[in-house]
Amino acid sequence: MSVFKQSLAELRPTLALALPITVGQVSQILMGLTDSAMVGHVGKVPLAAAAFAGSVFGLFFIVGTGLLVPVSVLVARAHGAGRPDECGQWLRHGLAVALAVGVFEALVTSVLATQLRRLGQPAEVVAAVNPFFVIIGVSLVPTFLFQVLRQTSEALGRPWQPMTILFSSVGLNALLNWVFIFGHLGAPALGLTGSGCSTLLARVSSVIVLWIWLRRQPDFRPLLPRPGDLLALSRAHLREMFRIGLPVTGQLLFEVGAFSTAALMMGWLGTVSLAAHQIALSCAAFTFMFPLGLSMAVGIRMSQAVGRKQREALRPIGFGALGLSTAVMGTFALVFVLAGGWVVRGFTADPDVAALAARLLLVAAIFQIFDGGQVVGVGALRGLTDVRIPTFITFIAYWLVALPGAYLLGFKAQLGAIGIWVGLAAGLACAAVLLAARLARATAHRPPAAAAAV
Repeated sequence: MSVFKQSLAELRPTLALALPITVGQVSQILMGLTDSAMVGHVGKVPLAAAAFAGSVFGLFFIVGTGLLVPVSVLVARAHGAGRPDECGQWLRHGLAVALAVGVFEALVTSVLATQLRRLGQPAEVVAAVNPFFVIIGVSLVPTFLFQVLRQTSEALGRPWQPMTILFSSVGLNALLNWVFIFGHLGAPALGLTGSGCSTLLARVSSVIVLWIWLRRQPDFRPLLPRPGDLLALSRAHLREMFRIGLPVTGQLLFEVGAFSTAALMMGWLGTVSLAAHQIALSCAAFTFMFPLGLSMAVGIRMSQAVGRKQREALRPIGFGALGLSTAVMGTFALVFVLAGGWVVRGFTADPDVAALAARLLLVAAIFQIFDGGQVVGVGALRGLTDVRIPTFITFIAYWLVALPGAYLLGFKAQLGAIGIWVGLAAGLACAAVLLAARLARATAHRPPAAAAAV
């Protein structure tokens, strides 16, 4: 069978896993949009405070997410090898890391909440953000615990239940927002603080429901640890988790840091550029959820194939997913080119902002094809536990190509917002090409163990 036919054959199981994962990712986006929409009805100060808190909170979330990525990779590999006891060990160590990191970051955010005034924000924003920031910091604990349970369920081929719970939590969060933000059903009107309470309750409910569901499954029940088991940890298991998790955290921070810096550059150009950037980036972030879900699925499938010693399946799985990502993002690119003006009018009535955002979407049409390629490539390599070289690649792509290119084109070449986005697109193209080349080498010339040792 040709590689092309093998890739097509591998797409069906990859899609079956990617679809519920993608819906789960979209659910998290919808929760954030719901919060913003409902808080916005309270006033511009709470909305600004929520945006400010979210930008700081995101850094803590990324660190925890990166450290927990190894759970899906290692559980999937053990599952592929037919070692259920080892799956339970990785789950136990993942829960212990999630609890430790979540509690530590919750304490740090509580202390940081007393120092937010030092970040140069307006006094009314700082006054509004403090209790909200502390509450969403505490919500990191259930968030990380849910992530470990979700990744384990997905790695064992059961993605639909976590997806259903995530999707239901969007509705629960909206209901609780209605109760606590505006003061319905006898509750006090807490405004932004009420939104934080809703987020915390929705996240706690989600992890409890997922735990109960897992306990009721005969094949999952033996894997779940008792509370005392979380203290009986193996240094070798923790070392392996951090060997993978720390570089992945670096990859995420390099990427997010680059886009945050690009947003600062947009601010230097003025309000119109910054607003247009936010609109175009929101559109690109939505379409990005599709290759992101595919990336998570292909990482799991690559890990399972390694565990089963099915080396011949690695390249068809990885490059089949890359081809699908290119096709999907190419379709979205056509939408941006043909209907970009109509799309941006749904965000703003300002003609200057709408015109610039529509031009940015033309750049995004190319931008997102490479964005999809790089995220699928890095996900496939994580499935091989090949993380150090990809981390170096992301540093080069975002900090040596994207940001310098964005600055030179945006300001020295005086192309403004368009130049900044072209620079970002160049960095993403660099990442996509180098990661695809790395994947080709890892699947053609190296056994999985050697790739893991790189």
